Parts: sequence; structure tokens; C-alpha cells
Amino acid sequence: MISNAIIQKTMEELSSITGAEYVLYDDTLHPVMSTVKDEAADSDALEAFAASEADTQTVSGDCYLKVMDEDVCAYILISRGSADPLTMGRVAVSQLQNLIVAYKDKTDRNSFYQNLLLDNMLLVDIHNRATKLHIDNDVRRVVYVVETVNDRENVALELMRSLYVEQGGNQIISVDEQSVILIKDIDTDADREDMREIAEGILDTFNTEAMIDVRVSYGLAVNELKDISKSYKEARMALDVGSIFYTERKILDYEMLGIGRLIYQLPLSLCEMFVHEVFGDSMPEELDEETLITVNKFFENNLNVSEASRQLYIHRNTLVYRMEKLKSVIGLDMRVFEDALTFKIAMMVVDYVNYLHSKDV
Repeated sequence: MISNAIIQKTMEELSSITGAEYVLYDDTLHPVMSTVKDEAADSDALEAFAASEADTQTVSGDCYLKVMDEDVCAYILISRGSADPLTMGRVAVSQLQNLIVAYKDKTDRNSFYQNLLLDNMLLVDIHNRATKLHIDNDVRRVVYVVETVNDRENVALELMRSLYVEQGGNQIISVDEQSVILIKDIDTDADREDMREIAEGILDTFNTEAMIDVRVSYGLAVNELKDISKSYKEARMALDVGSIFYTERKILDYEMLGIGRLIYQLPLSLCEMFVHEVFGDSMPEELDEETLITVNKFFENNLNVSEASRQLYIHRNTLVYRMEKLKSVIGLDMRVFEDALTFKIAMMVVDYVNYLHSKDV
């Protein structure tokens, strides 16, 4: 139903324009709003009018009118205090019925897209409802998911709505306290760089205007409504993969997840077997932080000992000593490309295994 606050504001504005006073009751004859302090009505006359088949009725100078939602009476309006309360009442009824239609259209669209994202609709239902809601089927779209750390006041939702007003195809949906979804219409010739620019714009706006820390992910572009759920699942996967393997990234493109996407789809048993094969009983949790920082810096500099030691502010021989120490523990020499690659992948698999175990707790 339309919120009472919206109805109150609408009717107060209408009252100031028409000069009439209005009192509104719902279908159970409970007061919804009033532009006058004394909102009491003749209860017997109100009940009799509600039970009758008449659309309008005048009682003691007050004009009673029914506000219909399709074929059902949704509200009863009392118009009074003007030279022509019936005409002013009909103006108000027209405004209220337009509000009902607009609200139903918005909520129906929101429900439609939610069911579409969650794959809760048959193909024939998608086309039928889309036609009824005047939603184009053959439009290129992409789904963005904006994840916030803590946004209990729905700032993210309101900010997204201000960025992308829900018209011209853009649809904004809130699925939980941490996520806001944008279904964005894009040009037929838009590429991944164009999609990334949209994500960067969202990220910059949240950082500068709302001071909210967010991550933005997006899936592949789709050309039909039925495939929107596919783009949504891809964007969700990008967030999950990013939270495990690429925690430093704020923008996650499903098409640019690298080896993280491959590991994410491996079964747990295979991952645990691989970890044991690489590390044996010397699990990486037992490696000291200094060694892990050294190895990561070594990787960042493409296995260049001199550059890595310079950035770590240590002597080259110190870095070599740490590599030898690591080799003695796990049997892998980080200066050998194949061993370095095995270690890097194994550490990512360890992160994934830990992630799966944390979900089971």
C-alpha cells in the first residue's frame, strides 16, 4: 500500500490548490489522513456509503467519494469546505487513483525483477509480465552489485536511486542490508571498459559523497530479459571470488577474475588434496609473517631478487637466506618459476579452503 505520509503530503498540496478540505478512510473505515483537525465523520453515514453501490453521495454538505483500485474500493474520501465539494472531491479521487496505479506499477516492476534475478519465473511468464509492465525484452543490460560493509540506514539505496533514476530502463533493487543491485541498460556497442567506467563512477560517488566503503562487481552483458539472472550470478561470483583472493580490489569484473575463478569452482576434497600434496604436514599457517611478506614482495617484482630486496629495505643476501629457509621447510624454491607458480596457486587454494571451512562454522 501507499504510505500514509505520501498520501498526507499529496492531499495537503491538493487542498492548498483547490481550497477544499479532505478526510480519507481506508477500506476498513479507519482514518488515513486529514487536512483538518476535526476529522470526525458521521460513522453511520460512512458505513452506509461503504456498503452501497454508489460512487458518490452528499451528506450534510460533505461529499463522500469512493477511490477505486481496479474494481475494489480502496479508500473513501470526504470532500468539504469549498463551493463545489463534489468537483474538488473528484479531482482528489483522480489524483489518488493515479498514485495507486503508479505505486502498483513500481512495486510490480520491483517484484518482477527480483523474481527474474532469482530465476523464479518461467520463460512464458517473463514475456507476459514484461509486456504488461511495458518492459522491453531485447535490450542490452548488465547487472551491477554494490556491496557495503555497514549501511543500516539504506544510504546506499537512496544514493543509487539519485544516481540512476528508475527510468529509461535502469532498475535498482535492494536485496539485503549489505547489497544494492543495479540493472543497467547499456549501448549495443559498449565494451568492458565502458562497463568499468560505470563501476568507477559508482565507487567514486560512494567514496566522496557518502563516505561509504563499497565494492562494486558486474557480470557479462546480456541481450534478453531471461538472461539477467545469469549476469547477476556472475556479479555475485565476482564478489565472492574477490573477497577470497583479491581483497585489495574495489571493482570486480567477472571477466577479469583470473585463476581465482577457476579455484572457486573446484571441489573442497580436491583442494585439500592439492594443499597436502604441496605442503605436506608443514601447513602455510606455520610460516612466519616475515617470510610471507618477503615472498609476496618477491612475486610483485616478477621474481627479481634485487628489486624485491630494495623495496623491502633489506640486503640481497638476506632475501636469499629467507628463500633458502622457506625451501628447507616446504621444499619449493621461489627463485624457480615452476616452484614459485606452485606456491602461489597453493596459497590461493589455502585461502579458498579456509573460506569454505568458515562458511560451515
